[in-house]
Amino acid sequence: MAQTPVLWQIKVSHYNEKARWALDYKGLEYRRRTPWPPLFASLPVAWVLTRGTTTTTPVVRLDGKAIGDSTRIIAALEQRNPDPPLYPADPEQRARALELEEYFDEQLAPQIRQLVWLSTAPHPRTFLAAAMPDTSPAVLAALRPGAAITAALVKRRYGANDGVREEAKRKVRAAMERIEAEQGPDGYLVGDAFSVADLAAAALFSPLIQPPERPFLPPVPYPEPLLSLQQELCAMPGAEWVREMYRRHRGAYAGAGR
Repeated sequence: MAQTPVLWQIKVSHYNEKARWALDYKGLEYRRRTPWPPLFASLPVAWVLTRGTTTTTPVVRLDGKAIGDSTRIIAALEQRNPDPPLYPADPEQRARALELEEYFDEQLAPQIRQLVWLSTAPHPRTFLAAAMPDTSPAVLAALRPGAAITAALVKRRYGANDGVREEAKRKVRAAMERIEAEQGPDGYLVGDAFSVADLAAAALFSPLIQPPERPFLPPVPYPEPLLSLQQELCAMPGAEWVREMYRRHRGAYAGAGR
């Protein structure tokens, strides 16, 4: 008898949203677990679960095996639950979809993460609210005295420093332009159906585009200069594509737990 999958997550992470969306798209019931505090407890939890192969979430416990990395999680889900598919049946289209997934994983997601932490770190209230959405105001207030130290450690971990800001912004804009260039007649990036390429691009852009169907969005506006970039991106045609992918395919959030 198949075991109920368990997702270990950081709620705010767009890589974690990518894995959550895949689980929901497959129609799987699963439990979710959020280590506390999420930005630090997730490191040892992921390391223990995967026996030292990763220190990052998401990690999915699937039929007794812990799988880290959103790309590997989707591959495992596709093998275990092939319907509805996220990989195109045509080999060339499948290769193209995986190529685009890798592009957005590497040339978009880390840059958004850097920009979010660079923007919020000088503002303790905003930083904590962005890092831990769905957390009570009393808990956030208790954590506020240590927020500056926490923000500095998070920035160091993800290489978020002023030297990367402009390059990160350039890559984020380029990723949005890539979405606009790759769309086919049916609105999908590969072929005529929703695939892992669409899921990855939309999920990884979600911290900035903030479609309402996305769970665990930051409850407060981003500070400048990230706010201006967000507004610029949201006015682009690719942003409407992200919102449309969420409207069409995000579906019900099936995770139970915290």
